[in-house]
Amino acid sequence: MSDTTAQPTGRCYCGCGKQIGYGRYFAAGHDKTAEAAFLAIHHGGTVAQMLHAHGYGPDDTKSVTKAAVEKGLWEECPFDCGYRGARESIVNHVNRYHKD
Repeated sequence: MSDTTAQPTGRCYCGCGKQIGYGRYFAAGHDKTAEAAFLAIHHGGTVAQMLHAHGYGPDDTKSVTKAAVEKGLWEECPFDCGYRGARESIVNHVNRYHKD
């Protein structure tokens, strides 16, 4: 694995060879194709196995969403309902589930 950050090259990162627009990494939908292939190769095809391989699990002490909040990448719902997500997701969640 490389220590450098991936950069857009004008070709799809899934390896299909398709030419894509400036600043993009994937042709439409190919990010999910690449993700599924990666999971199949490295984690038995499941997100649960990938999380487990990185030390995350179902209890709160090993929660990947809690880790994202602790790193300042995600937020918790201000209504303390247990929902965690990116800032935009929190706004959508509050608007949907906590409107007066």
